[in-house]
Amino acid sequence: MSHLPDQFIVDRALRDAARAVLTDDIERLRANLSEEGIASRVSSGVTSTISGRIRTGARDVLAQAKAQAGDHKGVLAVLLGAILLWIARGPILDWIDEFDATEDEDNDDTASPDAVSEGDPE
Repeated sequence: MSHLPDQFIVDRALRDAARAVLTDDIERLRANLSEEGIASRVSSGVTSTISGRIRTGARDVLAQAKAQAGDHKGVLAVLLGAILLWIARGPILDWIDEFDATEDEDNDDTASPDAVSEGDPE
């Protein structure tokens, strides 16, 4: 056997130790991935990141809305009233149509031939 320098022997021991650590890490990664697939890991990571950002943004918007609402209560009341009217526009328009139809029927009843003949001075 050949005589190797001491530094070479130390370097080889470090290399073997690093290889053992790397092999152990790879085995743990494979075991971990077998429990939960890559796609589900990425999906859950992305979902939690996005939902966290949405929650943070929603809190900021809510805080700004509260501050603005305190300063502009009249505008807020008008806006809420307009939104409610927009949501209830169908039933309101139906009610107006029914009211017009009832009014038209009342006008037809008063315009009967008997009412016209009573008004003529013949």
